[in-house]
Amino acid sequence: MAPRLASTSSIPAARWSAIRLFAMDVDGILTDGTVGVSANGVEVKMFSILDGLGLVRLREAGVVTAWISGRKSGATDVRAAELRIPHVFQGRIDKLTVLQGLAAQLGFARAQCAYMGDDDIDAAALRWAGIGISVPGAMPAALAAARAVTSRRAGHGAVREVCERLLSARRGTAGGGPGSKAGHP
Repeated sequence: MAPRLASTSSIPAARWSAIRLFAMDVDGILTDGTVGVSANGVEVKMFSILDGLGLVRLREAGVVTAWISGRKSGATDVRAAELRIPHVFQGRIDKLTVLQGLAAQLGFARAQCAYMGDDDIDAAALRWAGIGISVPGAMPAALAAARAVTSRRAGHGAVREVCERLLSARRGTAGGGPGSKAGHP
């Protein structure tokens, strides 16, 4: 039986408040990991509105966000543009290299970076980041590398859970919750 991972709430607020870059995988984190493909080859992904609003609130609070995906997807481009995600890397399985390069470009130390992933290609980035977070149902290598696992599932508010931890720590409050004038993205 695998050891039980800590919840996101068990990470001290001081660690969350140090985060300046929140990077994440796309498929299996922002989505539930499934991809729909129609008979004419059109790809469809489902993204959570909860996660989107959390990412908008992070941007408004000054936290830099980045998406690092192992596969290229037009749906990812569209959603990233809607949410104004400033750093989007697709077709990259070398997630640690991308994360370290972006952190260096932005002048952030590893303790200022959080990374969220669900698969074995995310494991090195999860280990390197100041806070590595995974989701229920992630692959064993990702779970072993993560410091915490969300209570919410991928594509169903898991990213929002992390956003709320980051925002709460920046406000100096114990809980998450609303506090932005932003509408639904």
